[in-house]
Amino acid sequence: MPIYITLARFTQRGIERIKEGPDRLDEAKKEFRSLGAEIKEFYLVMGQYDMVVVVEAPGDETIAKLALAIGERGTSRTVTFRTFTEAEYRKIIGELP
Repeated sequence: MPIYITLARFTQRGIERIKEGPDRLDEAKKEFRSLGAEIKEFYLVMGQYDMVVVVEAPGDETIAKLALAIGERGTSRTVTFRTFTEAEYRKIIGELP
């Protein structure tokens, strides 16, 4: 399954409700599983973003649904990247004309 990396920032609402964060993460994990995806890793980070999440999902449509559902809650804003493993990278490069 494809792997995605999501960079997220708390909104003002998310900061105001920060103590609920662990519960929101647990809910997100359940929601991801219900669509056949899985949060593989979660990190609280310092810097430009507040969180980094590594997700495995069946495809772009699933990850788009999940990103929209999370955004709808209004506690964070996300940027998501489709990633390619080293093996996929090597295959892509190897198939260049």
